[in-house]
Amino acid sequence: MKTFLAMILIAGSMVAQDTAKDKPSDKPGAAHDVGSGTANIGEGAAKGAGSAAKGAADLATLHPIDAATAVGGGAATAGKDVAVGSAKGVGKITRGVGKLFKKVL
Repeated sequence: MKTFLAMILIAGSMVAQDTAKDKPSDKPGAAHDVGSGTANIGEGAAKGAGSAAKGAADLATLHPIDAATAVGGGAATAGKDVAVGSAKGVGKITRGVGKLFKKVL
């Protein structure tokens, strides 16, 4: 009888141990990737708008030399910021959607 109880206790402790599937992953989930990608797109658009606004402010305050450089540089920086933010954001959103499909399938 004692041997039987000992075997049940040992078997119970083996079942109660954590497995690899029970441990949380260090990688961010799909929702985190999609949200982060959306934030990157918004951040790029905001940076681009800020760069363009600086050029417009110099033009409005009648600083013609500064305005010409700021408008040209602001437009170039705005385009770069929007493109980089969009590319990073779309990449993260795509990775998040891929994780969702992998989980479902």
